[in-house]
Amino acid sequence: MNHGASGPCVWTVKVLTLFPEMFPGSLGHSLAGKALENGVWALETVDIRGFARDKHRSVDDAPFGGGAGMVMRPDVLDAALAAAAGRPGDDGRGRVLYLSPRGRVLDQTLVKELAATPVVTILCGRYEGVDERVLEAQALEEVSLGDFVLSGGEPAALCLIDAVVRLLPGVMGNEATAGEESFERGLLEYPHYTRPAVWTDAAGVERPVPDVLLSGHHERVRAWRLAEAERITRARRPDLWSLHEARREAPVKKRGRRRAPSDEDRSAERRTEDKG
Repeated sequence: MNHGASGPCVWTVKVLTLFPEMFPGSLGHSLAGKALENGVWALETVDIRGFARDKHRSVDDAPFGGGAGMVMRPDVLDAALAAAAGRPGDDGRGRVLYLSPRGRVLDQTLVKELAATPVVTILCGRYEGVDERVLEAQALEEVSLGDFVLSGGEPAALCLIDAVVRLLPGVMGNEATAGEESFERGLLEYPHYTRPAVWTDAAGVERPVPDVLLSGHHERVRAWRLAEAERITRARRPDLWSLHEARREAPVKKRGRRRAPSDEDRSAERRTEDKG
């Protein structure tokens, strides 16, 4: 099933799933939904059962070697992937992903890569997973949302698509907003405040907005926001903070590194000494 207007300039995502009715789901609402309706991006769902080879439309079977659960069949998935995305190396294939707990963890860097890829195909697994051979034959990229397990790939696909769609031109109301969000500078986002300027909570405690945000001094506000983003990142995500510190120190080390003298430099120095 197709949603939105497709075309050579439209970012298109194809989702292979046993439950096509789960899409567009939340993606049909708010900014993503308006963008889908306006043809900024397109969504195609492919029902994997349509490629089953028996009258029962079976897509899974018992695992070799024994064990609990069922495994999605490679012949069925291969046919579905070939119909949706073609074969590895085909023109216009784009990137083909399999959502799996053992994959590369989705981060903002990968989201930007996918937003710059005209066509992305996503395979949503179910049961115990998919036959390893189809992952190899189709050269699928495995991507994970994190160290937890979902009942299937569909909820993860919705999250991934939402993260990508909001980066497409014309989707966000204020394009500058995206540049200040968490992870854009390698930091978590700074705190936000709105009216009232002083809010009294249920315990009767008055909670005022930080004075700097009421000052009207843009440079001071910018400096406060950066300091808060650094403080929060350092306290809550030491892994991100370490990467941020390394990136910040790298240019300093590069500028401070002296180039080793070449043979030409040494020859020039000797000529200068001989003249002296």
